[in-house]
Formats: sequence, C-alpha cells, structure tokens
Amino acid sequence: MSHFQVIIIGGGQAGLSASYCLKQDNINHLILDRGEIGDSWSKRRWDSFCLVTPNWQCRLPGFDYDGNDPKGFMVKDEIVDYVKRYANSFNPPIKGNVEVRKVYKKEKSEIFEVSTSIGDFTADKVIIAAGAYHIPNILPISSHIGDDIKQLHSADYKNSEQLPDGSVLVVGSGQSGAQIAEDLHIAGKKVYLSVGTAPRAPRTYRGKDAVEWLEDMGYYDQPIESHPDPEEARHKTNHYLTGRDGGRDIDLRKLALEGVTLRGQINNIQDTNIYFNDDLTYNLDEADKTYNRIQSNIDEYIENNNIDAPPPSRYTSLWEPSLKNQEPLNYKKEDIKAIVWCTGFRVDYSWVDFPKVYDSRGFPSYNRGVTEEKGLYFIGLPWLHTWGSGRFSHVGQDASYIAQHIVDKFNNELVETCLTRK
Repeated sequence: MSHFQVIIIGGGQAGLSASYCLKQDNINHLILDRGEIGDSWSKRRWDSFCLVTPNWQCRLPGFDYDGNDPKGFMVKDEIVDYVKRYANSFNPPIKGNVEVRKVYKKEKSEIFEVSTSIGDFTADKVIIAAGAYHIPNILPISSHIGDDIKQLHSADYKNSEQLPDGSVLVVGSGQSGAQIAEDLHIAGKKVYLSVGTAPRAPRTYRGKDAVEWLEDMGYYDQPIESHPDPEEARHKTNHYLTGRDGGRDIDLRKLALEGVTLRGQINNIQDTNIYFNDDLTYNLDEADKTYNRIQSNIDEYIENNNIDAPPPSRYTSLWEPSLKNQEPLNYKKEDIKAIVWCTGFRVDYSWVDFPKVYDSRGFPSYNRGVTEEKGLYFIGLPWLHTWGSGRFSHVGQDASYIAQHIVDKFNNELVETCLTRK
C-alpha cells in the first residue's frame, strides 16, 4: 500500500501524538522516521542530559507519566524508555530508518507526493513532525581555529572524556551551553564560557518548583496571539536551569566563583587570540532580571489568590565581572584544546517543497499548525499555539487539534463529493 489518508514525517513525541489522535478517529495513516523511536533523545543528547521540566508534566495523549518520582526529572535513558513505551501502548503504523527526500504536489494535483529512500508514497494530508533542530549552527569564525583544537557542536557532545586533555571553551549559555559548561566543570575540566543573551529561571521558589507555579498561573496555556512579539517568540532562547541531581538553579556567577572563566559573546578569532564583546555584565544582569521577574509574578499570584506559602525572596548577585573579563583569550596560553559550540540549530525544510509557507528565515508559517497549503500541517514546534507547544506537557493538545481539523476536512470533502454526484 503506497497511498494513505495521512502521512506523518517524524516519529518523535510530536509525530507519535499525532498518530495516537488519528488512530482514535480511524484515519488511515503512516509515520516515516529517519531513525528508530527515541533516537533524537538517545543520539543527540549528552550523557548527563535530563529534562528541565518535572516528570508530572509528561502527559502524552493517553499516556501520562506513570513512574514513582513525579516531581523528579527523567534522565536521558528514562526519556527514551518513556517514548518507546508510549509507542508500544498503541502500536503506531511506523516505518523507521527512512530518509524522506521530498514532499510536493504535482501540478494541478491535491495529492501529496512523498519521495523516500524506500520508494514513493502519496497522501491526502501530510503532517511534518520533524522538529526545528536540523542543522547544527557553528559560527563561521570557527574556521579561524587551528586543527589542533577539537571543535564540536552540542548535538555531538556526550561527556568530558571525548575531549582532549586541557581546557575547554563553551560558546553559548542557553540551556545546552549552561548545562554542558556545568557538566564539564563538575568533571574537573577548566572551563571558559562565552555568555550569551539567554534568560534564566528559578528552579524552586516559595515552596514549589517554579514550573508548578507557572502551570498554576496558566503560563503554558498562553496562546501565541497574546505574546507582544509573536514571530520573535518562536526563535527566542529558552531559560536556563537544570533538573540534574533533583533539580537546581544554574547560576553562572556561582560558577565563576568556583573557577569557571566567563566572557561576553564571542566576536572574532585572530591568530591564537579569541575576542569577545563587552557585554558580559549586561547579559548576566538581564538574565537575573528575568529570574527576579518570574519571582515577582509568582509573588503577585500568591497574594491575589491568598495562597499560604513561604515568604518571598530575591536573588542577589554573588559575583561581578571585572575588566579582566573583557580581555581576549590566547587559546594557546590558556591551554584551550577544545571548543563546544552551543549555538543552536538552523531549520532546513527545503525538502518540503512549498515555498509560500515559509518566512524569511525558512521557518514555516501556520495557525495552530495549519498552513496555507491545503492539507499540510506542522507539529512539535515552539509556540505552535501556546507556550507549552512542543513540550511533553502540551504537544497532545496540538495533536488533538490538528487531528480534529483533518477529520473535519475529510468529512467536508465527503459531503462535497456526495453533493457533486447528486
């Protein structure tokens, strides 16, 4: 069989959630995935990786977290097991280790053509569940570094043992950068960290995990339309914190006191010198402002709802940069033997051949995952509809909406066909 009502491309938690919802409505469909179930978690994350949201927020359609540590944070192997068990719970129709080469429509046709490494398929509708982390983004100035320095992207980082002896420069301080810098520091490496503009968030505050407060306050249900800058929201860096060892803040100032050397955003590399912007103080201060703003919002919620909670507090700076933190680094002198680029990813939807659905950055445009191209949907992306979209907590809501949209379209098309025949 090569024709399906729906083809889903991507077998991660988003694609599986869509499959679950379609199966409830008896929609004939197929998932195509480039690897095996759980691969993106097992192969593109480092060894100590864990969720930054509590386990109780893992609630894929029909499969809420069922472990004995709801307030803990699943480590990598547990995440892989959770996703695999989810798939086993409803037996989705999936073909793994398939490269999807092109999705398109022939001229004047409403049917999707899906060209793959195992042959060609057709479908009435297509759901793209391939995420947004496609091409590791390594800055062009990386080419100025000599071959004697090992360079790798966060997608390829596993642990400190894969790096040569010597110091390490981590570029970027989003979730990946902050956590990898901490991982290397804990492993005993001398770490230099180029600090970017990522905000940070408290792990716990006034007696509860901040995620629990934010859930109670409705933050994860906030729709994209209510955001002051909807388009930019989808591209913003996530707040950094960690679920490691039961969960804690990541405070870069504290790491500086422990021996991690901080610099601003990387600017240039000449000869053996690495130059940085003079923005370290600003970046740290802005991250702390976000941290304190989250606390203030929680305080207001507690007061307005007369909730009995421990007293409020505010973060106070543990460390301040000096002029020394503006100096360039001579990577030879500082014995830097490796650079880990935690500088995000670029999207690549060139194989989904519908140019009109993309913005200037190549990111798809949609309304709750529904595009202007008839029958084409996206799922599993940041702010697909709400702040929680794409996460284990809310991807099920997106999947349910898209599945219902597809069912309604099929029903409408059936009615139109019957009326035409009459």
